[in-house]
Amino acid sequence: MNERYMKRLVGKYCKIVAKEPGEKRANVVIGTLEGVDYNDGFVMINSKQGLGVLRINTIVAIKPKSKDEKHREYKKTLKKDETGMVGIGTLIVFIAMVLIAAVAASVLIQTSETLQQRARSVGMQTIREVSAGLTITDITGYTNENKTKINYMAIMVRPRSGSKDIDLSLCTLTAQYDDLRVLKLNESLVTTINTDNKSLFNTPISAGSSNTILSKLTNTTFGAIAIHDPDNTITTTNGLNRGDRIYILINLSAVIGGGNNTQWNDTGLPPRQTITGSMQPETGAGAVYDITAPAVYAKRIIDLW
Repeated sequence: MNERYMKRLVGKYCKIVAKEPGEKRANVVIGTLEGVDYNDGFVMINSKQGLGVLRINTIVAIKPKSKDEKHREYKKTLKKDETGMVGIGTLIVFIAMVLIAAVAASVLIQTSETLQQRARSVGMQTIREVSAGLTITDITGYTNENKTKINYMAIMVRPRSGSKDIDLSLCTLTAQYDDLRVLKLNESLVTTINTDNKSLFNTPISAGSSNTILSKLTNTTFGAIAIHDPDNTITTTNGLNRGDRIYILINLSAVIGGGNNTQWNDTGLPPRQTITGSMQPETGAGAVYDITAPAVYAKRIIDLW
């Protein structure tokens, strides 16, 4: 290239066409011509790729470009940069969405586990409430000597099928006649059947005792006689489990009259009268009774159920 023409182009934005020896196609470089070294035969070009050099003898043509064209080239470069920034922003938003989804999934998993545990607990409690409980199989009355009123009542109770162990000391017995009475177990009045070879209503408190269970019953307590208790849980821990059967003794004279047997010996359940109530364990279904006395008490032992 002529030195005179080259000097005019120094500092200008140019389009340079160069072809290296042996190459079939020419290369185009666009940038500012920074300087010319005629001694070594190089030109320095500052393009968007950076500062570089070309051999003068490889330059085929140089064409100056206007400032508008230079501005458009830079504008294109800025658009490419902006596109890159948009891509980074999209990546940041995507990562944020993944993190939010992970947190939401963690919360849902924890919530589902909590609900599962709660549902299991409620289910177990429901099964226990439905399966556990007591059943009444027999009710017998014991009248006074004149056979005019029923003074005492014996209720045979057993656990329901599949029921858990039941603590008699935590059971409540209700009796409703003129008013409602709530009775609790007197733990000193728990024994086994045929103690001292006595009948049910004459069972002593303990072997050799002159006091019977009936003589110690009040309007707030009931006693228990174990009919079937292979493991002795009834007499040792007041526990009623599978296969056990007991008789619950109630002083109807005290319950209906409001006092004990001595004060209200002329009271009791008259003929044709009704008394209701239930025996409710700590957990599970209770046993309900609703009995009506017969019209005539032919014997002292009356079958009421």
